[in-house]
Amino acid sequence: MPPVTETPPPGHKDDATDMAAALNIQKGTSKLSAYDLRDPNADTVERHTLAVIVDNEPGVLARVIGLFSGRGYNIDSLTVAEVDHTGHTSRITIVTTGTPAVIEQIKAQLGRIVPVHEVHDLTVEGPSVERELALFKVHGAGEKRVEALRLADIFRANVVDSTLESFVFEITGTPQKVDAFAELMRPLGLKEMARTGIAALSRGA
Repeated sequence: MPPVTETPPPGHKDDATDMAAALNIQKGTSKLSAYDLRDPNADTVERHTLAVIVDNEPGVLARVIGLFSGRGYNIDSLTVAEVDHTGHTSRITIVTTGTPAVIEQIKAQLGRIVPVHEVHDLTVEGPSVERELALFKVHGAGEKRVEALRLADIFRANVVDSTLESFVFEITGTPQKVDAFAELMRPLGLKEMARTGIAALSRGA
């Protein structure tokens, strides 16, 4: 009689691994798979909007940017302007991405820069309002020109310059709205685009 090989009971800890190997599924590579083997405790990359109040003096912006570049942190968007002419303070709005630990490091290190008065993480402090202004130059004629004007009306974009060959549209809204308008303008003759970056404020009192 041939030897009997004991088969592990269903639910054995190696079942998922064996099945993944048989189906050539690599860990963490397919979030749509029925066999999602990604570590649920792994840190995820998050998008955060930071508002930084600083003294309006030479070199402050360079020091803030240097903090990000020197440590390899990413900046998706950056806007800065003086907000208090009497107190000579400026507001820097930074959109960055990173794991929760990296975001905490960024906030802590920003707070240690001498000219920085306040650091607010608008993403975690509560609901906020984000807006961005963008300009689009679109070249087109005939049906494409008509379609560009029709879409601009739907998105409530303003025509701020017009020639026989092109339009310049101005649009204000969320980054997602600006992105959507850009994608629709590309096949219609989008040639140039300029974006201000995100300005953000927390909601409420």
